Amino acid sequence: MTESRNETLDETDFDIVLSNDIDFSGTARLEKPVLVRGKITGEIFSTSLLVIDEDAVVDADITAPHVVIRGTVKGNVNASEKVHITLTGKLQGNITTTEICMESGCLFNGRCSMTGNPSPSIQETTPKL
Repeated sequence: MTESRNETLDETDFDIVLSNDIDFSGTARLEKPVLVRGKITGEIFSTSLLVIDEDAVVDADITAPHVVIRGTVKGNVNASEKVHITLTGKLQGNITTTEICMESGCLFNGRCSMTGNPSPSIQETTPKL
């Protein structure tokens, strides 16, 4: 669903949709897949997929398993599984994750720390010093 470029997101795929007229400030604690189309300032804690849509503006630190950035995010992103920044995505902040995908054309200004163990195939091909 969220892996292809310029794909239109279907709101019915999400349990929660924060529409473009939402302007939220504070700490958001989310437990279901969320599509953000509005503005959020503060902190976001999610236990499920979090998608920041193309026109969304988020000025918040984000903690979630899987984060897809199609809009603008200013803040640090901590994802236990994956961060995906699409070609329309803009992130100003640091990333901590086990897997990252940055499409050609996206904007990223920050540091990225990859966590977790490398796959066995990488370990097998790494020469020992």
